[in-house]
Amino acid sequence: MADQITETPHTTVIERRGGGGAIFIGIVLLLAVLVGGYFLLNQSKNDNARTDAVTQAAQQVGDGAQKVGDSAQKAADDATK
Repeated sequence: MADQITETPHTTVIERRGGGGAIFIGIVLLLAVLVGGYFLLNQSKNDNARTDAVTQAAQQVGDGAQKVGDSAQKAADDATK
């Protein structure tokens, strides 16, 4: 009896998979957004602190002007008596 050899065709399937580059880019973008948000929030806090300082300085100038005005009024009242 002779051996029978039957050859069947083979199908080769090649799957292409990403090397993780998209995930890496996504993580880098996420980090960039987080760092940018951090700096924006700090800038806002610094602007508020600067505004508060200017407001306080203006209030002190106003208080000083009020004292000078009161002193001048008192001096004028004393001069007319």
